[in-house]
Amino acid sequence: MGTDIPFQIFREQFFENLPYKIMWMDESGKIVYANRKFLKRLGYSRKEVETLTIFDINPTANKESWATHWERVGKEGVYSFKAVHQTKKGAFYDVEVSSHFFSNSGKNIIAAIVNDISESSFYQNLLNHAERMANVGGWKLNLQDGSIVVTNQALKIFGINNKEDLLPGKVIQLFQESEELKTLLSKAIRNGAPYDVVLTFKSASGHSRYIRCVTEPIVQKDKIVKVIGTYQDVTAQKEHELGLKLYKEIIDNAPDLIYIWDIHGKLIHYNEAVPKNLGYSKSELNDFHIYDLDENITPEWWREHFMELIEKKVLHLDWLITRKDFTKFPANIIANHLTYQGENLNCAIIRDVTQKNKRDKELFEALEEIHSLKNQLEIENEYLKEEIKQEFNFENIICQSDEYRAVLEKVNQVAPTDTTVLITGESGTGKELLARAVHDNSQRKEKPLIKVNAATLPSELIESELFGHKKGAFTGAIEDKVGKFSLADGGTIFLDEIGELPLALQPKLLRVLQEGEFDKLGGTKTLKVDVRIVAATNRNLDKMVKDGKFREDLFYRLNVFPIHNLPLRERKRDIPLLAQFFLEKYSAKAGKSFKRLSKKTMASLMKYHFPGNIRELENLIERAVIIERGSTLNPGSWLPVIDKEVVSEDFKPFEVMQREYIIKVLDKTNWRVSGPKGAAAILDMKDKTLFAKMKRLGIEKKVGLKRP
Repeated sequence: MGTDIPFQIFREQFFENLPYKIMWMDESGKIVYANRKFLKRLGYSRKEVETLTIFDINPTANKESWATHWERVGKEGVYSFKAVHQTKKGAFYDVEVSSHFFSNSGKNIIAAIVNDISESSFYQNLLNHAERMANVGGWKLNLQDGSIVVTNQALKIFGINNKEDLLPGKVIQLFQESEELKTLLSKAIRNGAPYDVVLTFKSASGHSRYIRCVTEPIVQKDKIVKVIGTYQDVTAQKEHELGLKLYKEIIDNAPDLIYIWDIHGKLIHYNEAVPKNLGYSKSELNDFHIYDLDENITPEWWREHFMELIEKKVLHLDWLITRKDFTKFPANIIANHLTYQGENLNCAIIRDVTQKNKRDKELFEALEEIHSLKNQLEIENEYLKEEIKQEFNFENIICQSDEYRAVLEKVNQVAPTDTTVLITGESGTGKELLARAVHDNSQRKEKPLIKVNAATLPSELIESELFGHKKGAFTGAIEDKVGKFSLADGGTIFLDEIGELPLALQPKLLRVLQEGEFDKLGGTKTLKVDVRIVAATNRNLDKMVKDGKFREDLFYRLNVFPIHNLPLRERKRDIPLLAQFFLEKYSAKAGKSFKRLSKKTMASLMKYHFPGNIRELENLIERAVIIERGSTLNPGSWLPVIDKEVVSEDFKPFEVMQREYIIKVLDKTNWRVSGPKGAAAILDMKDKTLFAKMKRLGIEKKVGLKRP
C-alpha cells in the first residue's frame, strides 16, 4: 500500500488537518489522542481530554459494553454504529461512529471517527451545520404573544448580547439602508410579504459588513401569527462551501478519496476508497504518478500548484476526476501541505459532488416554486390590503351628519402630530375605528398599530402584556416575553378601556408617557421606546380622579387632545348610510339578495334610541338578514320594541340636554364665555367651570371642515 508513514507524523500533521473529528482509545477505554476538531466539539483542552475515558464522554458506555466493543472491532477490523456523546458543559448530542482497529508501536488502538447527526430542532441543526458553513443566525417573532426567539449566532453576527435589540423596531437602526428595511419589515408584519435582501451593517469598528436578511411571515387563517427569518454574514463567504452533506467520517473506508503525493507527483499513500472508486488495483497504484491520474496535469502545472500549496498550506479546488475506464465525476479537492523527514507532501482529500450538484438542481427548482408562491402571496396580500383599506380607512368612515364631521375634523387635526389622544364615548360608538384613523393618517402609518384592551386581561397579567417579562420573573414565566410597548416601537399603541387599568400599574404607564422608557418584569435593563399613545374609555375619568380610582397626573397626560365620539342617537342622519352598509355587507356574506331597506324599516330605525350604538345597529341588521328574505328589508320580529315614553323627544339623557342647553347659551352670546354678558354669567357658574364642562362634553365652536 505504498510507503508507510509513522503515526506520529499522521498525528501531528495529517489527522490535525483532516476535516474529521478523530479520537484514539486503548483497551481500557482511555483516550490517548483526539484531534483539534474533536476537542473543540467536546469543549476540552488537549491536556484535559487525555485524562478522560470513553465512559466520561459516552453516558451509555460501561466496562462490559466496552469490552464487547473492543473484541468486536478487533475481530472485524471496522465497526460503525450510532451513540450519544456529552460535552464538558453537559450538553448531549447524537453521533455516528466508525471504529477502526490497528497497532501503534506495539500497542493496540481503536481509532474512532465521529460525525454529529443531532437534529433536535431547527435552530440546533442550524447552529451545528449551517453555522460553520455559512455563518447563519435565526430568529422568530410571535405576533400573538410578543415572544421572540433568537439564536446565539444571530447575536454574534451583530456583536450584541440582548436579543431584544433584534426586534423589528430596533434592528433597522443597525443598517445603513434603514428606511428600506423599515418598509420591508412593515410589509412583512402587516401584509405578510416575505423578503430576501442583502444590506449594509454598520459595525462598531467602523467597517461595513454585508448581511443577507431573509424573512418569511407565517399565515394561519388569513392572519399573520409569526415572522421567522435568518441573518447571514456574506462578507467573506467562500466561493464554494464544503460539506453540504454530513460526512461519513472514516479513513480507509471513507467515501472520500485520500491521496498523499510528493513534489514529483509520486503517490506515497492512499486510502481504500481510491482503488474502490477509481477502478485501479493496489498493484497498479504502487508505482502511480499524478500524471497517470489525469492527462491534463502537466509537470509545469504540478510544480506551480505545489509551490502555491507550500505557501498557503491549504488549497481548495474543483476538478473533474477520471476513472480507469475513462468515466469522470465532479469533485471538490482539499489539498493540505505536510512535511515528513524534511520532504514536502501534498495530502489531497477528494469528494464526489455528483449528488451535491443534483441536490443543487433540486434546490434551485424548489426555490423557483417558492418564488412563484411568493408572487401569488403578494397578489393576495395586495387584495387583502385593499379590502382592509375599504373597511377601515379614515377616508371611508361612514358619515353624512354635521355632528360627526366635527368629530372627524378633530381626527384630521391631530393625526399628523405625535400628540397623545384620549377618545371618550359610550360602548359601541366605534372608538377603535377613530384610533385606527389617527394612526393611518399619521407619520407612523408604516409601523404597526398595537391594540391592548385593559378590560379583557386579568389584572395580574396586564403589566406583563404591556411591558413584557424575563424568564423566571414569576411562576409560569417559562420564557422571555416581548411587551406590547416594545412591539409598537416606532408606531402607535391603542389602549382601549384605559379606565380599567389597575391603580398600581398607572405610575409605570405615566413613566412611559413622560420619559419613553420602562422596565420589564424581572429585567435589569431600562428599555426606551418611541411610541404614540391613543387611549379610549367609556368611563368618566374626571369623576374617577375625584373618587381616587384614577391618577390625576396620568389623566392629564392622556387628556392632551380629547375626542368625544358621539352616540348614534346624536348623529341620526348617519343611520340610513350605516344601515345600508351593514345590509350589503351581511347580505353578501350570507348569500342573500337584499338591496335596500323599506321606508317603514328605516322609519322604525330612526325612532329607536340605540343604547348599544353602532354595534347594536350592526347586530340588528345581521340578524335581520338571517331571518328575512327578498331584496327589500321590511320590518319584522328582528326590530326592537320601541318604548315611546323612553324615546319621546321630551325625554333625553341629562348629559345630552345639558350639552344642547350650553350650546344654545353660547350661540346667544356669540360664543363669549367670560364677562358680565358671557355664557358663564348667564349659567351662573365660574369661567373655569364652564370651560371644563365644554371640554368634557366635547363642545367647541363649529368651524369649516376638510372633506373627510
